[in-house]
Amino acid sequence: MTQAQTNGPLIQLEGITKTFGRGAAAFQALKGVDMTIEHGDFVAVMGPSGSGKSTTMNILGCLDTPTTGIFRFLGVEVQALNRDQRSLLRRRYLGFVFQGFNLLARTSALENVELPLIYRGLNKAERKEAAMRALDQVGLAPWADHTPGELSGGQQQRVAIARALVSDPEVLLADEPTGNLDTERSIEIMELLTELNRKGITILMVTHEPEMAAFARTIVHFRDGLVERIEQGHLHRDAARAEAQ
Repeated sequence: MTQAQTNGPLIQLEGITKTFGRGAAAFQALKGVDMTIEHGDFVAVMGPSGSGKSTTMNILGCLDTPTTGIFRFLGVEVQALNRDQRSLLRRRYLGFVFQGFNLLARTSALENVELPLIYRGLNKAERKEAAMRALDQVGLAPWADHTPGELSGGQQQRVAIARALVSDPEVLLADEPTGNLDTERSIEIMELLTELNRKGITILMVTHEPEMAAFARTIVHFRDGLVERIEQGHLHRDAARAEAQ
């Protein structure tokens, strides 16, 4: 990516559609989505099942391609890239956090966090150093040698976040990151994501929980394959009001 390409919006979706199947069995999951995401934003994507939010996130994560429309990432039209180019973009610029943690059960937290770096060809010492930094970012450096079974659900999600951070991504995509956690652990994870966002990481999060979406700067509501409305997260809004007073 050139410097010129990084000066505009981070992400632009223009008229994005996505159709699954053909003929009488065709289903249009997205019907013309327009959305702009700026550098450093914290976006929560909400909507009922079948609203198009997960399909949109798959496109944003370069895991799927639109049927029609334009998807720009740092000025590059992603829908025009081939599979290998999209894979490179995904590895270099994106980090993923999932509801189910997706950790390897028999490996340590440190080894789980190191995994993305193996694909980058880093040697063992470099991987360990980077993984320890990432675990320190999420407050889990003392638990580096513990396996997932020796950690709480909240700690496992922190390991998953560290794994997403270890490659220094431009964007962190989180799919229901608190879906398997109780309220206290969920708030801890959201506070961690908020702190990471303050440090400059752009975060895109799918959630069904209004209480968790409130931590975001921007909340995008989907319905029937379209963006229904966009609003500001009330925690940010309330903080802005308090500052103004």
